[in-house]
Amino acid sequence: MPSFGLKRHKIKGPATPPPTPERIAPRPPAAGGLRIAFLVYRGNPRCGGQGVYTRHLTRELVALGHSVEVFAGQPWPEVDEGVGFTPVPSLDLYRDPDPFRIPKLREFRNSLTTPIAALEFAVMCTAGFPEPWTFSLRTRRLLAARLGQFDLVHDNQCLGNGILGMMEDGWPLITTLHHPITVDRQLALSHATNPWQQFTQRRWFGFLRMQVKVARALSRVVTVSESSKADIAAQMHVDSARMTVVPVGVDHTVFRPRDEVEPIPGRIMVTSSSDVPMKGLVPLLEAVAKLRTERDIELVVIGNPRPDGRVAKAIDRLDLAPIVRCVTGISDDELACNYASAQVAVVPSLYEGFSLPAIEAMACGVALVATTGGALPEVVGNNGVTGLLVPPDDPGALAVAIGRLLDDDELRRNLGAAGRQRVLGRFTWQVTAAGTAEQYRALMADHHPNRSDRHLTETPPC
Repeated sequence: MPSFGLKRHKIKGPATPPPTPERIAPRPPAAGGLRIAFLVYRGNPRCGGQGVYTRHLTRELVALGHSVEVFAGQPWPEVDEGVGFTPVPSLDLYRDPDPFRIPKLREFRNSLTTPIAALEFAVMCTAGFPEPWTFSLRTRRLLAARLGQFDLVHDNQCLGNGILGMMEDGWPLITTLHHPITVDRQLALSHATNPWQQFTQRRWFGFLRMQVKVARALSRVVTVSESSKADIAAQMHVDSARMTVVPVGVDHTVFRPRDEVEPIPGRIMVTSSSDVPMKGLVPLLEAVAKLRTERDIELVVIGNPRPDGRVAKAIDRLDLAPIVRCVTGISDDELACNYASAQVAVVPSLYEGFSLPAIEAMACGVALVATTGGALPEVVGNNGVTGLLVPPDDPGALAVAIGRLLDDDELRRNLGAAGRQRVLGRFTWQVTAAGTAEQYRALMADHHPNRSDRHLTETPPC
């Protein structure tokens, strides 16, 4: 909810919004390549899987000979050489450090467009989350002015009503649906402690009805695991025949073992992009509190828990502030070095549709403890071979598994080596891009069933 000047929101952001970046033109396609408009409503490449997915997948699609232009809202994405970028500025109502802010009047006037900005603010003021909806409306307007400049549109889990409008405008459109947000909603409601929290959580997830409607209307959906595919079919009632699994990847040249970095005894590492129950940080903190009574340990959290959130309160309740260190704003190389400095990495999530942190840790050769929530067993592999798996929301089981690894040097080495080999064989961005490009061509064949020209059939150069 917006603060309206209430004292509990003391942190203020910049008085003037940061300037909107300039458009970057994409590299033209190679012979046989496709021209792709890639949509992501929040583009942050360092916090949240959608931004990471966007950066690395678009880079590898360009390497395959395709032309890709990213259309993104704040926080702005990072794009690699050859990838185009068109900013789709919103009011940025949830920016760090002052989420639920009240924008200046000039921001409404300068927005694309003033009526859409007014809708965006109104939904926020009623405890809703408008970004997927308003981003899709803005992007539809931008694409309508560029008909003929792209062969297809790839939506990265926006699923706003404007996506249906793009299809009405004639765009061949495919969506990546990482996991059904119905799971996030169920977990958030299960952790609500009073009727007001129940109400605000239901209102926040109001956009889910729209996403379900849009997902059911799509002819092709890419998802990232068999677990997500089954859950999307069961909970969003999307036809399984219209979904294809293309796993997410990792940059194995950056996320790799670092022989020059010595692991610090007792160091545990976890990566979490958000302070929500689904990420399982509170059960992990409870496990760490138990382990602390037995040994010297340290927990490094890659993320930025809210000052008044569940994680911060758990740290205070368990008196863990002296041994918990939060790290934010680091590069991928620095992240990989942090993994290398840890003896154990943990993914304590109650549910994951895939899990980039899991394959990042495995690619670095770090022994991993993960839960069996969602797709994690599918990603991590065999328990005791490529990682240790424990039930979700079970601090005792987490503590036992972490302690076992801290005490067994040989097991850590074996799990780390086997985990990296699993990643190299299954989860690289090159594999993700090749599988995604295959779905593009299937989409184009669906959209133009009688066309057989080389633009659609020739395999782009590697």
